[in-house]
Amino acid sequence: MEKNKIVLDTSIFVNPDSRKFFGKTPYEAFKFLLDNIKNKKNISCFMAPSVFDELMKFIQRSIEEEDLIVLKLKPPASYETKIPAMFVYDIINETRARTNKGLRITEKFIRRALKEKHSIETEQEMIKTARDEYRIALREGIIDSKEDFDLLLLAKEEKAFIATSDQGLIDWAQKLGVPSITAKELLILITN
Repeated sequence: MEKNKIVLDTSIFVNPDSRKFFGKTPYEAFKFLLDNIKNKKNISCFMAPSVFDELMKFIQRSIEEEDLIVLKLKPPASYETKIPAMFVYDIINETRARTNKGLRITEKFIRRALKEKHSIETEQEMIKTARDEYRIALREGIIDSKEDFDLLLLAKEEKAFIATSDQGLIDWAQKLGVPSITAKELLILITN
C-alpha cells in the first residue's frame, strides 16, 4: 500500500473556509486531524517546526504529546534541497512587480490627499483603504514568509502533497511540481 505523504499548512486549521471541515476552532480542527490519522497506515503527515510554531500561536493551548506522536515535525533540508534557478528568478520578478504596484498605490493616495481637504474620519478611511490595497498588492499570491518557504521545501524534499487553502502557495507549489490537496480532499483522505 502506497503511503500518502502530506505536509500541513496552518491555513487548513485557521482559514474559516477550510477549518469548517475539521472543527469550529483551530484547536478543534487540529485535534480532529490528529485523532483521525492515528490509525491510518497509508498516511504520513508532516509539519515544518516553523509552521507548527505558527499554528500554536493560533491554537493558544498545548497539545498532548501522545496526540502529536502521529505528526512528523521535520525541518526542511534547506541547504540540501535543490530549487531551480528559474523559480528564484520568478520570485525576484514577482517581488519587483509587486513593489512597483505598491508604489503606484502609494502615489495614488498621496495625490488624492493633496487634492482634497479631508476630515479626520475621511483620512482614517483613506489610510485603511490604502493599507488594504497595498497589502493585497504586495502579499496576496506570493510566498511571503519563512513558513511558506519551509512548507514548499519540505513537500519537495518528501515528495509529498501540500494541504493548504492558500492559493498563492498552491500556485508556487505548482511551479516546483509539488502537488496540493484541499481541505475537503484532506478530510476525505483521513476519514476513509
